Amino acid sequence: MHHPVAFYLVCLILVAVIPAFLFSIIVLKRTNEAQERIFESLLRTSTSAVNRAVEREISGMFSTLNFLSTSDSLQKGDYAALHRQASKALEGTDIYFILIDPTMHQILNTRVPYGTALSAASEPVSAGLALSRGERMVSDLFFGKTAQQWVFNVYQPMRLHNGQQVLLTLTKNAEALRRAVNPDILSPGWNAAVLDTEGKVIVSTDEKQKAGQPFFLRVVPSLRLGVSTMRQDDVNYQVVTEFSSLAGWRMIAWAKSSDVQAPAVSSFLWLTIGGAVFAALAAAGAVGIARVLSRDVRLLAHDARRLGRGERVASRRYAISELETVSRALAEAADARVKSENEVRFLMREVAHRSKNQLTVIQAMLNQSVAGAENAGDFAETFRRRVSGLARSTDLMIANATQGVNLAELARNQLKPFTPDDTSRVRIAGPAVLLDPQASQTLGMALHELSTNATKYGALANDTGIVSLSWVTAGENLDLVWLESRATIDKQAIADSRKGFGSVVLERMLGMALDATLEFIVHDDGIEWRVTIPLARLRDEEAHQPGSSE
Repeated sequence: MHHPVAFYLVCLILVAVIPAFLFSIIVLKRTNEAQERIFESLLRTSTSAVNRAVEREISGMFSTLNFLSTSDSLQKGDYAALHRQASKALEGTDIYFILIDPTMHQILNTRVPYGTALSAASEPVSAGLALSRGERMVSDLFFGKTAQQWVFNVYQPMRLHNGQQVLLTLTKNAEALRRAVNPDILSPGWNAAVLDTEGKVIVSTDEKQKAGQPFFLRVVPSLRLGVSTMRQDDVNYQVVTEFSSLAGWRMIAWAKSSDVQAPAVSSFLWLTIGGAVFAALAAAGAVGIARVLSRDVRLLAHDARRLGRGERVASRRYAISELETVSRALAEAADARVKSENEVRFLMREVAHRSKNQLTVIQAMLNQSVAGAENAGDFAETFRRRVSGLARSTDLMIANATQGVNLAELARNQLKPFTPDDTSRVRIAGPAVLLDPQASQTLGMALHELSTNATKYGALANDTGIVSLSWVTAGENLDLVWLESRATIDKQAIADSRKGFGSVVLERMLGMALDATLEFIVHDDGIEWRVTIPLARLRDEEAHQPGSSE
């Protein structure tokens, strides 16, 4: 199925954006979860702080009762003196002292001057329970008749020396606990309240939750400690609850779930909108890029068709550098095509010329092989090996028609068939020298004949002989040395070999074709050929220029 470039670019953008968007959602979700855990921990810390503040207030009240219980005026029944002592001890506080007898009648109350007529206790249930149990207690919230506002009491029963049982009481206005419920320690959108055992609000940061009214979440008895979720009037709330073991009250913090989740929802909304906007912008950019690409590709296709027709192609400027590179390549290819056509024509002339030369060489090899062969088998083997050597030289010539044949590669190629298993017995060394096809063909046949003679009569005819081929460039000449050592010398064989095709190649062809001078030396353990060839005859530069002729 084929699609335009814009389709694939848009797909690429979506492939890049969608996983990133999904990954961002996952990261956002996990971040929100981590923040919720941190948030819950902070809320628990906040409710715990409220709880500790309330319990410090109540503990302080119990300590005050302990102090007043040691008063001599109390034991002596001097209530006027006890009233003065308690008023002085509680001066500057919002706490008042009350003494209640077993009939639940107030004996004294520091809210009013001593001697003022007092009524029965405003909350006789919890007072009577504390007196009957003989335990100190904290009352629930109630409306004080004397104070004319919502208060709570702290009780401590005591038996006097005369056996009379009384109830020492400290009363405190509910409003005074507001400083314990500090809204500054709460997160935005959250409220906190202190509830008594019946679920009535003692104090709250929410102005709608009045003291003495039932808490609006009417499931207080079932509230679980810690973090929970509740639903009231089709609204979900998140609630954090702490329990005071000293007072039996609950400290509660709450917020609407929608308010709590609002930052996460807002973040997700912004992420969604941002992702959609970025994806749209990226897609629009991809379409724009695709149009530029399509236009440039059409121009490239036009130039390619012109190249196919053999026309000249000029390099163009494109908005995309890679396409501009392709355009330059097309222009270079058009130029290279013309050059290649010229080279092909040159090579065709070269092939015709070299073919004629090879036919002449093959004819000479045939004549010499026939003359030196003792039988048909010897002729066939000799002629085959000479043709193989010529073929290897030809392969190198064809492979490096325009660059030239490397002398070291030619030497390794010709000596390889004659190299024994111990390759260290054949040594080739010399600098890089390039040969033209004719010179490589002539030197290749010379090296082949030298290797053949070494195999028959020289260093490669035994198991210890060594053949060393080396050359150096000296001025305008190439000095080449073929040296055989550790060979068993057969002077008659050497004399006979100089009459064969090898000597013809070395002395005639090298001398005639390459203007070489040769020196033949016979050592006690082998022969040596010293050949000097003008470098100009090894690399004819003009012969390799397109359009040149032989």
